[in-house]
Parts: sequence; structure tokens; C-alpha cells
Amino acid sequence: MTTLRALIAAIAFLALPAAVQASDQPGPRILVIGDSLLASHRISERNVGSRLARYLRAQVDDHAVAGARMIYNLPLTGAMGLSIPRQYRKGDWDWVVMNGGGNDLWLGCGCHACDHKLDRLIAENGRRGSIPSLVQKIRRSSGARILIVGYLRSPGFSSPIESCKDEGDELEARIARLAEIDPNVHFHSLTDLVPEGDLSFHAVDRIHPSLKASDAIARRLAQVILTAQ
Repeated sequence: MTTLRALIAAIAFLALPAAVQASDQPGPRILVIGDSLLASHRISERNVGSRLARYLRAQVDDHAVAGARMIYNLPLTGAMGLSIPRQYRKGDWDWVVMNGGGNDLWLGCGCHACDHKLDRLIAENGRRGSIPSLVQKIRRSSGARILIVGYLRSPGFSSPIESCKDEGDELEARIARLAEIDPNVHFHSLTDLVPEGDLSFHAVDRIHPSLKASDAIARRLAQVILTAQ
């Protein structure tokens, strides 16, 4: 069964660009907010938002910033994008694609003794915290559907974020519960994106996505959006 699901996913993945190019319908209006997972490669216009715009023929307004956090209290740099909630812009969006929380755990508590920070990000039941609060704000403001993206996993080699695995898994389990509460909120995990021992999905720092990974993530997110239309 696992092999069959993998085969179906691979076929959908490979067929996506052709399917999108065959559509004559205008693409959705998408806002992208988050951290470096989504912001990487913006200068070369090969970041996730730019690839989404291509695959969906979408209007994409991208405000993701490398290093951004969900919980960030400094006013000036927060307004410049280091606060993910302050990246949000009111608009007639069809979708808001977002991620966040990784920098709060890695930089905010060093991946150790993070229970309090996890609870501030999102409660165990998925109903309280800065992430649910942002989701509720977006839903009230625009009615947009929300697609929350998980993080890349280590390829199995030494990585500066290797010790954050348990905290990262718990964060995403809680976000998945949040998505179960509202049918207009979707969570897409990237746990199966990176094959064991494959370094090609990461930049040389083994933290950020490579060009290949950004493209693969955009394809996956485009497929989620197309399926949900």
C-alpha cells in the first residue's frame, strides 16, 4: 500500500506543470508569509512563492523573511518582517501560504527545555497560541483558505538543527490538530520529502532548502491548492 501511494504521489508530482499549463482559468490570489523555508532563493526568483506563481499562474504577494519568528516583540525589525504575524497584509486572498515556529524553537530556546515556548506557539490541542491566533486573524480578515507548510527534515547527516527533531515533530503534530479543527486550514508535512542520505534537498548549511527543494515544495503546495479548488 505504501508503494502504491508513493507511485500515485510521484505521478501527480511529475504531471503537475503540464496540468497547470493546460488550464485557461486565472490562478488564485496568494499571500506568502513565513521564514527562510519560503524566503530562500528570492533573489533568483526561484523561491517557493515564485515557483507557485509559475505553476498555478497565480498572483503571489510574498512577504516571507529569513530568520522570522512567530513570537517577536521588537517593533522596528518586527515591522520589517521578522515578525511573521506582522508580515500579514489584508487583501482579497484566496489562499495564505505560511510557515513558522522553527526559529522560535531553535533560536528562542536552543531546542532544549522548549515546552513553554511550544505552548506559546500552539497549545497541545491546537486551539491556543500565536499560530492559532494568526490563523484566526487571517480567517476573520479575508476568509482565505490557509495552507501551513512543515519543515524539511535532516538528510541523516550532521546538521545544526538535528537536536530539534523531537520539538519540531511535536510542533507539527499540534499544527496538524489545528488543521483538523477548520476545514479551510490545511497542513502539509515535508517529513517524506528528503530521502535518507540525500543532501540535494538542502543548502550547504544543511538547514535551508536547496533550489531543488524549493521547487519540490512549490509543486507539492500547488498540488494541494489544485486539489482543494
